Amino acid sequence: MIDRRRFLSSGLALPLIGAATAAYTIGVEPNLLLQVKRYSLAPTNWPAGLNLRLAVISDIHAGEPFMSAARIRRICEAANALNPDAVLLLGDFNAGHFFVTRAVDEQQTGEALSVLRAPLGCYAVLGNHDWAHGPLLTTPSDGAVAIRRALGQAGIMVLENDALPLAKDGRKFWIAGLGDQLIDAWGREGPRGVERGQDDLDGTLAKVTDMAPIILMAHEPMIFPSVPKRVALTLCGHTHGGQVNLPLLGPVVGDIRFGFDYVYGHLQRGDRHLIISGGLGESIVPARLLRPPEIVEIMLGAAQPPLAQFVEW
Repeated sequence: MIDRRRFLSSGLALPLIGAATAAYTIGVEPNLLLQVKRYSLAPTNWPAGLNLRLAVISDIHAGEPFMSAARIRRICEAANALNPDAVLLLGDFNAGHFFVTRAVDEQQTGEALSVLRAPLGCYAVLGNHDWAHGPLLTTPSDGAVAIRRALGQAGIMVLENDALPLAKDGRKFWIAGLGDQLIDAWGREGPRGVERGQDDLDGTLAKVTDMAPIILMAHEPMIFPSVPKRVALTLCGHTHGGQVNLPLLGPVVGDIRFGFDYVYGHLQRGDRHLIISGGLGESIVPARLLRPPEIVEIMLGAAQPPLAQFVEW
């Protein structure tokens, strides 16, 4: 037997701790955990008496063995169990890294997503990975044609610089969705800091024909500083909540253009609200640390902020 002091001084401690952390970061947290992250808010311009429950799914990044079609279906069933009024999907359905053993193509992804159910419908925007390539990073882009078709066949309406009026209990609101902010008209992804994209915020909001509140879907959160207070809530993904977050230091990768505030969670700037989802899949490497995969549940008009919880996996 070796006591703790000898173990720590033997030089074995750090390698073993590192190996255990790597095993958790690659094997456990991204693949075996699923969190329901809950938010409750009542924006200033939100109508009294309109209580709306939203389930938000973002950054699936389909591809075996980490995000199989069967796992996507299980995630959708967990979202259905929340009994949402509407389901909103924030883009990046295609794989995000090279550590994929087998592609999950757009049709398979659409079939898995087809189990989603909500009385007010399911709506999506596309992300940069949906435009930049096919199911794998090495698959040529088809201009997001296949994923757009698969989502439509699954009963999910894709909103690209468009807005749609909805109503619950006789009270009207709008769902709006932006085109991707990083992809140009030819499906090419621009470098950070270059103003290129398919998003048209002004044109999208011009399609709203009355003063009912607006929920805006946008894949990347960098649009938020330009969003007017006319929009009750902006929903974004893309950042994966930092994906790998070090204790005390926070996310390894943040958006240097807007700072670490625009990486994860609920932000309020005056009367404007932003929620950034931590998403479900991964990009660059199939690893997560202190940011488990999550479905976001949002209660609009509710009084009490509910807590996050893990669902059985």
